[in-house]
Amino acid sequence: MRRLASWLLDTGPVLVLAAIAGAGSFTHIRDTATDHGQTGWMSWAVAVCVDLTCVMAARERQRDKKTGRQRTGLVSWPTLVLAGGIVLSLAANLHQAEPTVWGWLTAATPAGAFLIAVSMLERRAAALRPAPSAPVLTVDAVPSSPSPSPALVPATQDGQDGEPGPSPALVDYARRVADEHEAKHGKPITRDLLRARLGVSNQLASDLLRTLRTASEPV
Repeated sequence: MRRLASWLLDTGPVLVLAAIAGAGSFTHIRDTATDHGQTGWMSWAVAVCVDLTCVMAARERQRDKKTGRQRTGLVSWPTLVLAGGIVLSLAANLHQAEPTVWGWLTAATPAGAFLIAVSMLERRAAALRPAPSAPVLTVDAVPSSPSPSPALVPATQDGQDGEPGPSPALVDYARRVADEHEAKHGKPITRDLLRARLGVSNQLASDLLRTLRTASEPV
């Protein structure tokens, strides 16, 4: 309940702003469609299409950032779709405005507020993703071949067996992540969670956990 209340206090105002701005923009688009021959349910359909296209494009932008999907050009397709939806909404708002400076400003407020709300939600989504603060990564399994590929990052020699192991910087970073997780949740971090937080392979996550547990054992 405490976490839900914190989330509502933190994100609620932004969601309310987005809802109100979307409703205002929806009304202007519907009225503009009615004025230009799209009567009855068609005027509502036009307004729904424009507003939901903006919401869909904003969510797709967040998904692209979360998955690290590469753009094919200078501007991604979801960004172009979002910009087009905002332009259509803004045009409808201005069409319904009184032809004065203040009339245009007040009529453009819903579209501007919706764009601001979307940008705020994107910043919050980006803040929830762990930022890589240590070099990634490691020694992955190398296919059998006459000349194996070199490791992606420097690694130390792991003592007696001479096999390469995680670098000290990566071990220190993993220790900080594991300590933060245990302090927050009251239980040790799992391999899968460590792998997701660090962006490493399953094998390296297992090696890091084994190194951390060995270092914490009493001598």
